[in-house]
Amino acid sequence: MMFIHKQTNQAKTRKNMSLKAALLSMSALIALPSTALADDVSFKGKRVEFTIPYKEGGGTDTWGRFYAPLLSEALPGNPVVVVKNIPGGGSTKGANQFARKARDNGLNIFASSASTQYPYLLKDGRVRYDYTKWDVVLASPTGGVVYVSPSTGITNVEELLAKKGEVKFKYASQGATSIDLVPLLGMELLGLDVQAVFGMKGRGAGRLAFERGEVNIDSQTSSSFLKKVTPLVEEGKAIPLFSFGVLDKDGNLQRDPNFPEIPHFAEVYETFYPNQEPTQGFDVWRSFFVAGFAAQKMVFLPKSTPEDIVTAWRESATNLVNAPGFKEKSNKVLGDYPQLTGDAAQKALQAALQLDESNLQWVRNWLTEKYNTKF
Repeated sequence: MMFIHKQTNQAKTRKNMSLKAALLSMSALIALPSTALADDVSFKGKRVEFTIPYKEGGGTDTWGRFYAPLLSEALPGNPVVVVKNIPGGGSTKGANQFARKARDNGLNIFASSASTQYPYLLKDGRVRYDYTKWDVVLASPTGGVVYVSPSTGITNVEELLAKKGEVKFKYASQGATSIDLVPLLGMELLGLDVQAVFGMKGRGAGRLAFERGEVNIDSQTSSSFLKKVTPLVEEGKAIPLFSFGVLDKDGNLQRDPNFPEIPHFAEVYETFYPNQEPTQGFDVWRSFFVAGFAAQKMVFLPKSTPEDIVTAWRESATNLVNAPGFKEKSNKVLGDYPQLTGDAAQKALQAALQLDESNLQWVRNWLTEKYNTKF
């Protein structure tokens, strides 16, 4: 796609060079298996509480429940890892509670996702947590897919363009500053007539609203789409239109390897606006895509956790993702994305938390004008 490679000024060039460097660092730092765990750490007979700030059934819950038993097997002493769902506030309720109550003995871990990262980046007043006070153990890049109901009469992007303005869409959302920022802003940039229905407790609730026919357009992260939406596609009840894409090592959007038959968002954008330079809105969309998908789901410990315990967790995670057969298991549930540990996970976190001031002000203005968002 030609326009996504163009640079309109030196600032964008520097930004892309920085992103490229970060991506190259992440790819170069994919962790190798560890030779030994922290010698004196054992969680034998213990219970690890894994806080997931969403309801059951969404992408983060699916991801967390995939990892929970594997972490139990990988950690020294094989503790029981129990998922605790704390939905509310677009994930800020669970994140705030973890920040306030989590103990630093290695028995409390937290699942962060885009809906946790976005309010933090946007300086949302509900946020009482601080990423600088957490240590990342594992990071999972992911993708996402936008799909529609057959009732819309739309089966592909060309028909979406041809019927632009004719079809009214409804989208069940957990909040404009949640992970839904990426699909909502994307649909806005395409000029679609979309009514956001807020109040969902997670993307799983949005999917259920779609299944009940209450809304006619939806998006899911790759793990949830592969497990929960693919059967709907096979039954003819859902039609995938486009993915959000993935970043290559140069920072360019490419087709998601899990969904190579459908275009990524930048391809759709160019179909709608051929031979036009991307607007700042597109640049903001891309920034939040990076922030919410390049390292979308992460496992954290409180930063005050003793170093030997953090080391044990990180080495266990590294051994887990390099274990024989892991990739085949993860591909079926999470999709074909690299699972990052060690320095690679830390680099991914750094990339996810970068947002320049001009884009921050643009998106805050858009959220305020479009959805009356209060910060």
